Amino acid sequence: MPKQVTNVAVDDALTTIYRLSNDEGEEVIAARVAERLGTKPASVAGMLSRLKRNSLVRIDAKKRIHLTKMGFDRAEQMVRRHRLAECLLVDVMALDWWRAYEEAHLMEHAISDVTEPLIVRLLGEREVSPFGYPIPGESGTKEMSRVRLSDLGAGDTGVVERVFEEDEALLRFFDQEGIRPTATISVREVAPYLGTVTLSVTDDGFAKTELVIGSEAARLIWIVA
Repeated sequence: MPKQVTNVAVDDALTTIYRLSNDEGEEVIAARVAERLGTKPASVAGMLSRLKRNSLVRIDAKKRIHLTKMGFDRAEQMVRRHRLAECLLVDVMALDWWRAYEEAHLMEHAISDVTEPLIVRLLGEREVSPFGYPIPGESGTKEMSRVRLSDLGAGDTGVVERVFEEDEALLRFFDQEGIRPTATISVREVAPYLGTVTLSVTDDGFAKTELVIGSEAARLIWIVA
C-alpha cells in the first residue's frame, strides 16, 4: 500500500490539533480532540501516547497538547493537500461548495509528492481554500483574523474571512444564506438571553436583509471588521 495512505488515524489527529490551535486559536486538550474526531477519550489518550512517543506532540504540565516541529510540518502538509483538494473539487470539478470538506478529506490521504505539484499547476495561484483558510506554502505566514461574528455588537459590520468547514450541515445552511468568504455582514441585533444574532448579508448580487442565527453558529464565522 502506498505510504501516504497508511497513517490516516495519525494524520487526522495531527491535523485536528493543527486546526484547533493554528486556525481557531483554541487551547488543545484531549477532550476537545476527542470531540472533534468523534471518538472516545480513551482512544484519543492512546493516540496521544503514540504521537508523543514518536516526537510528534508534547503535552505540558496543564495537559495542553502542542505539535512539535516534526508534528507541525506533517500536519501542515496534510492540511495543504486537503485545501488544494477543496479547490480542485469546487473550482475545477464544480462540486457544491458545502460538500467540499468531506470529499477533500477522502482525497487528501491519496495526494502524493508526485500528484501534488500537478494539482498546483492545474489550479494556478491559490492562496486560500474555498472556505477562506490560507493554503500552507502558498500564502506564507498570513495572519488569520481571530474576530468571530459572535464578538460583534449591534451596528457592527465586517467581511467574512472564513467559516468553520468541518460540519457539512452547517456549511449547507451557510451556503443557503449567503454566508461565505467575502460576504459583508451587518449585525442588527444581539439577543444574548435568546442566544441569537440578527444580521443582514450581502455578497456579489446576493442580499438578505434579515437573518437570525444562533450564537454557536456565529462563533464559527470569522470576520475582518
